[in-house]
Amino acid sequence: MDQSFLLMLSNLLQLHNHLDPTSSLLSDTYSPPASTMSSASSPTSLLASSTAAPLLFFTIASVLSYLATTASSRPSSSPSSLPAAAASDPNSEFSVAAFRALSTEHIWAMEAPLRDAQWRSSYGLSYPVFTTVVDKLKPYIAQSNLSLPSDYAVAMVLSRLTHGLSAQTLASRYSLDPYLISKITNMVTRLLATKLYPEFIKIPVGQRRLLDSTRAFEELTSLPNLCGAIDATALKLRRIPSDQNPAAYLCRHGYPAVLLQVVADHKKVFWDVCVKAPGGSDDAAHLRDSTLYDRLISEDIVWDRVMNVRGHPVRPYIVGDWCFPLLSFLITPFTWNGTGTPAQNEFDIALMKGRKVVEEAIGLLKGRWKILQDLNVGLNHAPQTIVACCVLHNLCQIAREPEPELWKEPEECGPPPRLLESEKSSCYHGESMRQALADDLYQRLPR
Repeated sequence: MDQSFLLMLSNLLQLHNHLDPTSSLLSDTYSPPASTMSSASSPTSLLASSTAAPLLFFTIASVLSYLATTASSRPSSSPSSLPAAAASDPNSEFSVAAFRALSTEHIWAMEAPLRDAQWRSSYGLSYPVFTTVVDKLKPYIAQSNLSLPSDYAVAMVLSRLTHGLSAQTLASRYSLDPYLISKITNMVTRLLATKLYPEFIKIPVGQRRLLDSTRAFEELTSLPNLCGAIDATALKLRRIPSDQNPAAYLCRHGYPAVLLQVVADHKKVFWDVCVKAPGGSDDAAHLRDSTLYDRLISEDIVWDRVMNVRGHPVRPYIVGDWCFPLLSFLITPFTWNGTGTPAQNEFDIALMKGRKVVEEAIGLLKGRWKILQDLNVGLNHAPQTIVACCVLHNLCQIAREPEPELWKEPEECGPPPRLLESEKSSCYHGESMRQALADDLYQRLPR
């Protein structure tokens, strides 16, 4: 018998050992709320009626996938050739058999560069990083009584985030119901956005991390005590619910969207993420509605590293463009068109070098997780999907995964934001600090 067929049967047996033999595949996961039952696809009676349904279902799907593969091209009889054969077919690449073959111990028999390149192509990250995500989420997925292995559930969601696939497209490739795909996506993205967020998205309050960041930014910009760069980006929505005001979601680029606000460090790692505003809001309003703003304006976040610049005390600060308000903790350019004094213009050039870090971080985020280029999830689940992608982005940056091609953002323009009465004192200190930084920088420049 063909060795690759034996390998497929072995993998099916491993899959069956992961499944719950005492309950139906669909008994817990296919029952939508009553309010959504009319729009959800109903489960088939065959799959819902038998405890043997999971094995039967995956056996049929895998055999069909195998026959389709062998009909088009005869694979080598070597077991190690199965992953390559599966990857050559865009449909079998996402089949149960192909995934189980790749995710067993056979993956370690492949050369690491080939193995990880193949994994990134399908799931957006290398195999070791993938297993890290699975290990961290497995205890929570197990509590959900999902009758699928944790690695299979995570792989399905990552393939959707990576390629921007709809639930219907992914359901046909995995031979599952679209409602189940949506439920698994919602579960995994929610876990990423809640359980893993505190571990991988952290404000740099620790002395060592803060020092590393300020030193790296100073080397890049020549500006002291700079610890991060802030920016906002519009994420396109595929549809707006009928009970929402479409005009509120229409962003400045002309399409419906939600706003994502991020702060990134010198490694393009996000240390704060906020998704609260519809696309029609401006960056300043979104900032003022964020937890980060509340904590910074109230001085709840304590950065003890204070430097003296030309007699002015300079605490750690972040930089942003002219769409944000000038505050004691958020420094913006003097002008947007280089019409300031020589010292001010040099400062603006240096500041924009720091801002470029967060621009590239957003470009990497959208380049890695293509679902963010056109969100095909419900509006209620859009924020957790976006935050989940930010968590995965940080995982990739920390693991030093290869950076994909940057997504190019449209050019931004607009008037500076109106200053609130409550911000006048902070703005006054910000103006004094900005001028001191500009004068210091200009004095240090070679003549």
